[in-house]
Amino acid sequence: MASEADNYALEEGLRLREKHGGETVVLSLGGEESAKVLRAGLAMGADRAIQVSDGRLRGAGEFVTAEALALAIQKDGGADLVLAGVQSDDLGTGATGVMLAEFLGWAHATVAIGVDANPGAKTVQVRRELEGGVIETVELPLPAVLTVQYGANQPRYASLKGIMAAKKKSFTVWSAEDLGLTEIEAHFDIKELAVPEKKSRVEILSGTPEETVTQLVEKLRKEAKVL
Repeated sequence: MASEADNYALEEGLRLREKHGGETVVLSLGGEESAKVLRAGLAMGADRAIQVSDGRLRGAGEFVTAEALALAIQKDGGADLVLAGVQSDDLGTGATGVMLAEFLGWAHATVAIGVDANPGAKTVQVRRELEGGVIETVELPLPAVLTVQYGANQPRYASLKGIMAAKKKSFTVWSAEDLGLTEIEAHFDIKELAVPEKKSRVEILSGTPEETVTQLVEKLRKEAKVL
């Protein structure tokens, strides 16, 4: 399934298309799971899909992923606006969208919670959620790349009609070679992943309220050493 943040980005793209026209294209890199994500995007209402699928790209990291996606966007003729989730559900680095903007050479803004496009002026106003609840509004020239924050909108569900229509929509698959990506090199290597060890102990104190409070204080002072 798609990253939760990606669903918010797709919903924002669909709303912009409904308001200003044009088309919404879903783009992803990966294998069969990626294809399922794209078909779900088509069912939600995207006009067509592009999948970058190549075994050599598996595990290459955010840098190569962003480069491949940028090449796919350029091969497809470019775009006015690229919307991505603020981060993935697995690694959660929040880096791919920013790297994508750099590869394209476009302006970008992160953690967007609202997008107002002005196609005539070729600009987009973006409301960003910063730390401490501060909301910042910035104006960027188009084309641009935005990463959309969790909860920015309410993603729609795919209807039965949308699911049936998705089967007839365009689905393009490109390899790394199709994109002219000949040198593929991971910029990091994951040596090992470990699940944090669970260490918990429960002790029930008995006695009167006064006695249990005394026991608790003693344990916090002598055993936990927090007092």
